[in-house]
Amino acid sequence: MKTNLSNEHKNTINLIADIGGTNIRIAQVTTPPKANLADGDTTDINISDIETYQCKEFASLAKVLAHYIEVKALANFSINACFAIACPVDKDLISMTNLPWQFSQKELQQALKLNSLTFINDYTAIAMAIPLLSDNQKVKIGGGTSVAGKTITVCGPGTGLGVANLIPVSMSGKKQWHCISGEGGHIDFAAVNAIEQQVMNFIQGIKNRVSYEQLLSGYGLEQIYQALLFINQGKEMATVNHKLAAKEITSNAINGSCELCQQTLTLFCNVLGSFAGNLALIMNSQGGVYIAGGIVPRFIDYLKASDFRARFEAKGRLSYITEQAPTYIITEEQPGLLGAAAFVLQS
Repeated sequence: MKTNLSNEHKNTINLIADIGGTNIRIAQVTTPPKANLADGDTTDINISDIETYQCKEFASLAKVLAHYIEVKALANFSINACFAIACPVDKDLISMTNLPWQFSQKELQQALKLNSLTFINDYTAIAMAIPLLSDNQKVKIGGGTSVAGKTITVCGPGTGLGVANLIPVSMSGKKQWHCISGEGGHIDFAAVNAIEQQVMNFIQGIKNRVSYEQLLSGYGLEQIYQALLFINQGKEMATVNHKLAAKEITSNAINGSCELCQQTLTLFCNVLGSFAGNLALIMNSQGGVYIAGGIVPRFIDYLKASDFRARFEAKGRLSYITEQAPTYIITEEQPGLLGAAAFVLQS
């Protein structure tokens, strides 16, 4: 949602923020007027004055933003703001899931005297960051070649399983990226071999429905581990005393200290390959499929050694589509800020 107030000030500042349940990162962004983000002209984009605050230290979003504006002496500037936030933004009233912060977008803009204010979903921000990524901010997995100006897809196992797509559009002769988001992580999981079928059966015993998010997330890793424990050693072993957290599972798999953890992480990587390939087919993502989120960057080499890419490409008669599409892991630590910068600069 975007609203505007009249521009009463001479100088303009672009203010961006990435608002999470624990931390909020606020910064300023500038770019030369001739830069075209849709064409990848991002060399001179400058994100500066980055500050990170703990949300619990402030009573509201307005308080922390006002603090930043005061500390950075921005009160006399015309401020265009774009904030990425981890919750729905299609209504004026925003209620954060993991914080007691509730506010009206219009009232927030008026209180802070912002020239314009745009809230975007955090996954929209991550998607918008992709065209700005350098080779140092991503890692390619397997073959395929990105085609400029073609659809880009991103998915990200984390607390949940986010999905978004970028499509190129032309507005008044100006090239831009438009993000189409949805709830792709909640589509029905499809097992492709016997062990995955057994895992699905286990999860169906404790859940009403098995979506891809039930496997491709932090708690998804834990559920895969519990399923394999049950399959290998029986019900009496799959108890609370034998549960491992997602971080423990990945750590044990990487260092080779637990064979069951290795089986868990391998199955996770393979299922992720199939899921990402499905997304590539849906959108014909010849611009590439990107893996985001806080989980996968921890085990890039493990993913490379898995069947991730083989499963991504294994789409029968239409395998030529996925074979041509490249896959990447996003390693940039601040994709939310970068995406908010892209959004506000091309607006």
